[in-house]
Amino acid sequence: MSEFDIKKVMDYLPHRYPFLLIDRVIDMEAGAALTALKNVSVNEPFFQGHFPGQPVMPGVLVLEAMAQATGLLAFSAMGEGHEAKLYLLVGIDKARFRGQVSPGDQLIISIKMKRSIRGIDMYECKAMVDGSVVVEAEMLCSAQDRDA
Repeated sequence: MSEFDIKKVMDYLPHRYPFLLIDRVIDMEAGAALTALKNVSVNEPFFQGHFPGQPVMPGVLVLEAMAQATGLLAFSAMGEGHEAKLYLLVGIDKARFRGQVSPGDQLIISIKMKRSIRGIDMYECKAMVDGSVVVEAEMLCSAQDRDA
């Protein structure tokens, strides 16, 4: 079991405001599974236009938060070499949107490594609010060298 705060999240991920969508890792089994959280605030910039009067977090941003969680799991297993890599989303399968995410919600993201073949990692991903699944998908990701 391992957890880490926003400072460590920012050490691993290149994303920054307004696109960093993980606030904390609350549990991790190195190379196998990770649980992260995103506190959803009414101050998020996307709520201004999605949708005025009834703010809903865009489903594609929930998928992005899930993809960022896969990067955290992969980079934490890489150790020191992660700075020279970008962890890129290369595919999404079986995506299902089952609920909405609204301001004030705490989004809990659960990632499980399914398999790794020829540099492509596959993850089972779920995003939950109050114990109910709001988005689930299988994600394919790959570490690539950063441009010099």
